[in-house]
Amino acid sequence: MGSKRKNFSSIELVDIGSKGQSIGKSDEGIVLMVKNGVPGDIVDIETFRKKKNYFLGNITKYHSYSKYRTDPKCEHFGTCGGCKWQNMIYDSQTKLKENKIRHSFKNLCDTKVEPIVKCNEEYFYRNKLEFSFTENRWLTNKEISSENKQIERRGVGFHISGMWDKVVDINNCHLQSEPSNKIRISVKEFAINNGISFYNSRLKKGMLRNLMIRNTSLNEFMVVIQFFQNDVEEIHLILNHLKNSFSEITSLHYIINNKENDSIYDRDIHLFYGNKYITESIGDLKFKINPKSFFQTNINQTIKLYDIVKNLANLKGDEIVFDLYSGLGTISQFIAKKAKKVIGIESINEAVISAKESAIENKVNNVDFVVGDMKKIFNPLFISKYGNPDLIITDPPRDGMHKDVIKEILKLKTKKIIYVSCNPSTQYRDLELLKEKYKIIKIQPVDMFPQTDHVENIVLLSYKN
Repeated sequence: MGSKRKNFSSIELVDIGSKGQSIGKSDEGIVLMVKNGVPGDIVDIETFRKKKNYFLGNITKYHSYSKYRTDPKCEHFGTCGGCKWQNMIYDSQTKLKENKIRHSFKNLCDTKVEPIVKCNEEYFYRNKLEFSFTENRWLTNKEISSENKQIERRGVGFHISGMWDKVVDINNCHLQSEPSNKIRISVKEFAINNGISFYNSRLKKGMLRNLMIRNTSLNEFMVVIQFFQNDVEEIHLILNHLKNSFSEITSLHYIINNKENDSIYDRDIHLFYGNKYITESIGDLKFKINPKSFFQTNINQTIKLYDIVKNLANLKGDEIVFDLYSGLGTISQFIAKKAKKVIGIESINEAVISAKESAIENKVNNVDFVVGDMKKIFNPLFISKYGNPDLIITDPPRDGMHKDVIKEILKLKTKKIIYVSCNPSTQYRDLELLKEKYKIIKIQPVDMFPQTDHVENIVLLSYKN
């Protein structure tokens, strides 16, 4: 092909790729992938990078627009790393996600993919957002060309996709309900007015590093701020400002984090004000969410997903159930009334502690939670202690299940498996191994994240013999 810079005219965009980019194909069969396109657009493309089987490019001209196109709500669309499908009508988004699952599984089985479970809330559905502070924010083209030399470079927002050190300062995000935007903007303005420094990820300096905002359907808000430096005076200045400005905040924490990355699981959490946790409800169950808790970020869709899992489980009351990667024990407790015993396994100790506490408070007496590395703890000794399960529910992280875990599952001859996944590609990989002894009975996608290409998928498997 020679140079990676090529120009292609009047290309019809026909599909969406795995990372949310639109796909077109030239008359010569060259596959082209671009951002911000919608299937049905007719465009001109200039490529800038050659991959093994396709070219990456930018749209330089629109000849006609797709009937599936709509105006994005967000002023940051196209720059911010999230919500890449805001320019596409919602029904088209869900159809593409459904087709994504159908395409992924067509070589694995002939089981019909069920219609995707749509989300009633296209925006403001998230209950957790994390923002990064920066002293050198991303500038728009308009700002770059401006003669104004006094542009404020400090900001707080989201990383640009693929650029770990580039942060877009966000004015108004449409993903989380208020006062999320007001809290973020208030922290930024207060810090600027009081000379509190923002983090520089390249130079590894600055006070304010990360802001996490969590909320629940019970209108409780948690705020967690990561500081790079342990300056007690400035920390208290910021936190007292939040405490006095937002009565909605019921749980206010801070973390000192001077390591390379901003993950918090190996950091101490300091409670500054309010409760150590916020509370979420699923049906008649209550769950305590602390800063380190993993909890589904779309509560309304989570309830729908759990109902599907419960219906697929079809428990009669005498079954032993294993809940692998059980987190806060939400699924375990949700189905426990229909089972004899549910045993959850989780690697994060704080999550297991929370699961045990919530089970006591929810008066769910037939559950047990075990902490440990799944690939090490899920072994014959564990099985001999808890019994051979009648049902396995697994909801692993994006990386899927470890091959050693799958080997143990195959030894058990468990009647049914329900595999919940946020990453259909690793789910497919694991199912390739499980299909040796299991048949896929049902495939049910669920849209947890409107305006993005992400899709949750539930698969029911039955032991062949």
